[in-house]
Amino acid sequence: MKKIFLVLFSAATISFCADAQSKTGFINTAEVISLMSERDSAIVKLQAYQNDLTETMQGMEDEYNTKYTEYNRKQGEWTAVVRESKERDLQELVQRIQQFQQSAQQELQQMQNTLMAPVVDKAQKAIEKVAKANGLAYVFDLSSGALIYFDEAQGTNLLPLVKKELGIPASKVAPTQIGEPQAASPQK
Repeated sequence: MKKIFLVLFSAATISFCADAQSKTGFINTAEVISLMSERDSAIVKLQAYQNDLTETMQGMEDEYNTKYTEYNRKQGEWTAVVRESKERDLQELVQRIQQFQQSAQQELQQMQNTLMAPVVDKAQKAIEKVAKANGLAYVFDLSSGALIYFDEAQGTNLLPLVKKELGIPASKVAPTQIGEPQAASPQK
């Protein structure tokens, strides 16, 4: 009886694995997102925001450098009270610069999250729609690094289908670095 149960269990497991394998797909979501025009718009807005923060930071650093240069040049001429006052001013300015840097980093991260959330959501919905339309039970995200081996012939690459769903030209390829212009490669 145990042998019959073991044989049936093994057959069911093999059948389940074969069935699951035929219902799997894979995609690199980072690549999909990098191809989306909404991502490009978000990056432009994020860079503009970062430039504003950088300009403000540069202004604060210029103010510090000017005051520090003046302090070094005139400290011998000032009374002790004036010198101490100028030193406090410099210390307070350094503290303001440090606080601004911390706040700016946090705000930049929040802005990135805010701008990219709708892009990621749109990509996720497109992947789900394509997966359902193709009867896939599982889709592996190759960008997460969780998958250490896959046989491309046994899976379905959703990238061409998701690109079509999102209206991205089939010839458009992902940039190798953020900020690089998109180059179309010929289809094979």
